[in-house]
Formats: sequence, C-alpha cells, structure tokens
Amino acid sequence: MSENQKLTDVTMPQLAESLVSATIAKWLKKPGDSIEQYEPICEVITDKVNAEIPSTLDGVMGDILAQEGQTVNVGDIICRIAVASGEGTAPSPQLAAVASASASPQQGAGSEEGSMRFRYSPAVQTLAAEHQIDLSQVQGSGMGGRITRKDVLAYIEKGGAARSQGAPAQAASFPGAQAQSEGVQPSGTSPFQGLQHQTPAEPSPPLGTAIPNVRHSGLHLTESPKIPTIEVEGMEGGRSEYFIDVTPMRNAIARNMRQSVTEIPHAWTMIEVDVTNIVLLRNQLKDEFKRKEGVNLTYLAFLLKAVVNAIKDYPIMNSFWAVDKIVVKRDINLSLAVGTEDSVLTPVIHRADQKNIAGLAREIEDLARKTREGKLKLDDMQGGTFTVNNTGSFGSILSYPIINYPQAAILTFESIVKKPVVINDMIAVRSMANLCLSLDHRILDGVICGRFLQRVKDNLEGYTLDTKLY
Repeated sequence: MSENQKLTDVTMPQLAESLVSATIAKWLKKPGDSIEQYEPICEVITDKVNAEIPSTLDGVMGDILAQEGQTVNVGDIICRIAVASGEGTAPSPQLAAVASASASPQQGAGSEEGSMRFRYSPAVQTLAAEHQIDLSQVQGSGMGGRITRKDVLAYIEKGGAARSQGAPAQAASFPGAQAQSEGVQPSGTSPFQGLQHQTPAEPSPPLGTAIPNVRHSGLHLTESPKIPTIEVEGMEGGRSEYFIDVTPMRNAIARNMRQSVTEIPHAWTMIEVDVTNIVLLRNQLKDEFKRKEGVNLTYLAFLLKAVVNAIKDYPIMNSFWAVDKIVVKRDINLSLAVGTEDSVLTPVIHRADQKNIAGLAREIEDLARKTREGKLKLDDMQGGTFTVNNTGSFGSILSYPIINYPQAAILTFESIVKKPVVINDMIAVRSMANLCLSLDHRILDGVICGRFLQRVKDNLEGYTLDTKLY
C-alpha cells in the first residue's frame, strides 16, 4: 500500500432487522483488484435470500478477513479496502462516516452523531436510489440521527422525491435516476442491485409466447415440470456413489425444516373441492386479462382470495406460538412457496386482504418473475403469516407440507383433475381439486381447521361466471 492510501474496514451490514448474521458464499473481488463505489464485492447467504454486498467507496481490495463458507455476525469486519487519503477530493457520505467514526475524542457527541447520520442501511440506500433522493436532505430519527426506512418514506410522502429529481447534482449522484429517465426500471440498473437474489435461472418467456400443452391426463397444469441441474464432484472409476456439495441455501432450508418438524407438532387434513366454475370463469377472462394487465390469470389468484376471506372468518389461522401466548396477526400476509431448480423460497404478498383477484394475480406474477430472475429482496421474504403452496402446478394430487416456521398452518392447492361426480343422483364430469392443510396442533384443532377448510371450499365453489376480478 502506498503512503497516500489508507485501509478502511468493511463490515457485515444488517440486511434486515431480524437478521443477525450472514454466510460468505463467494468473494467477487481478490486482494489487489480495483473497486468502484457500489460495485459488489462478495455474495452472502441468509436464511431468507441470497444477496450481494456492494462497496461503499472507491479503492483497491486489501485483506480478506472472512473466508468463503464462514458465518459472520452483523458489524464484524469482513475485509479492508485501500482508499486514497483524500487530498483534493471530497469524501462521499460513506467515507465521511468512516472518517467521523475514527475522529479524535475532542469532537465529542457531535462526532458520534455525524458518524451515525451518514451510515445508511442497504434498505435505505435502495429506496433512495429508486426515488432519486439525496439522503443529505432527509432528517434522521434513528440513533445518533441515523436515517431509517420510515424517514425516507415520510420524506417521499411530503414530496421530497420530486424535489430531489429536480436537482441535477442529486440526479447524477444516483445512476438509477438516469435509467429511469430513459424508461428503464431503476431496479435493473441501480448500483444497489447487489442486494438482490442472484441464483441463476432461466429468463421468463416473452409475453404472448404460447405455452406448450403439458399432458392430456385431465390435469390442469400451468407449467411443465422442470428437471433440476445439480453440480456434483467428479466420480472416480468403479465407484457406486457420488457426493453433492451442500450449498449454504440448502443448508438453511434443512435447518429451517428440521426446526419446524422438531418444535411444531404437525397434524394434517384434506378436503375435496369442485372448481368447475373457476375453470370456466378463468377460461372466459384469461385472454382479456392478459391483454389488459400483461400478466397471467392463474387459478392461484382465485384460491388466495378464497383463503384470505376464510382467514377473516377464522383469524386464529393467522397466528403463531409464543410459549405462554398465541399471537394473532391482524395483517394477512400470504407466503407463496415457490420452487426453483435448487431451492424453495417463500416470497410474501403483504396485506393480501386488501387486494382483489386482479391485484393478487399481479402480485403472484411479480413474485414469480422475481424468483425466476433471482431478484427477490429481503423485504419480499419477510412478514408472512400464512403459507400457500401451489403443488398442483407440477402434477401433485396429494401432499403433506411442512409448516413454514413459526406460522400456524400451510395450505397446498393440488392439481385440478376431471372426475365423475354424483350430483342429485346423476353422474357428471367435474373439475375437482384437493386442498391439503398441515397445522400446528399446539394452536389449532380438528374442529377449527375443518371449519376453515369448509369455508375455503364454500368460497371456491361460490365463484360464478359473473364474478368480478376488480
């Protein structure tokens, strides 16, 4: 390191309020590599989602203190970056934070407040980039004057985003601003895109692409089952087995599933539903809906609306166990179990009870696209109160799901199958589907869950050709 450079510590940021640690998955920079501000330096794995840690300053990668596969607590040093001493250049807010944190004690309380004032969380940085906000104009309410996400949202509500967009210097300070003026979504070009999930996935097909017929067995499937690709160690000649490395994401899934089945006494029940009217209604509206909204109208949207209305009648389903209390959540935040080639993620539709069928369909499409493209954020994964899994999309007709800890229940929507059904002593061919429910027997019993499933069934069978989506 030259005399006009100094080493600056880079610590593990708190990616979300509930996260206290993260695992280093891969270093994207090696010692000696040049680094630009906002450029990703490493990939990390959390219990919720994969993310990239962006550099907060320009410089050269120095020592790497946290190795790949190592779990690091929030606030611990992961590496050091060599930066210029700063002669003739104005430090960035992040550099100012580092400088104020290492200043002499004579600066007193004002120094401590300044150091917190310019320490921005990834959530604050992402929100500021998306709305082109100069954070120096936002009043912080956190400890030491630190700016919180609520402060930024309050600033936006007061029209601060519009004022920030009008300032050329501020627009230039966020590269996402230029992208937005060109008609491009800021989330795709923002320097904070390193905070997004980076699991490789096939791009979603362009709108209007015909989906091939999956099968002719009477099952209503929305997509063809995919074959996972798994990287394995090279197999020696003559061996009758091989090894698969456990990824951090797979390890997190294993830990969470074990916690669920160990702590929660699972029980299971099922009910059969006649969804013929939903099939007819969807077939009647799907083309016009796709043309108008640009998203697919799936069976899942109708199910979610039926589930939400049933939870309103039986709010105990929207709860979790807290040792000596049962906590019932007022907001209905539905977690959707979405499978990829190598993992299962549960992005959340927040306040699903405030959305109509069309709104739920848009949320489903948006979360599914983010999952496929690896762009889920931590906010997309947090706050779920009840989980729904569309296992019927890959042909399942019966399943026993594991509860998404610490929730009280999980519901699966199985394949829609045409069956002969007796109606008024006559046989008719109807589209039938199974709903399977796993429940926490500490909180829920058979009576309440039976009534809940019956209410979901009534809601689903209550759809008619006159049902409105909006």
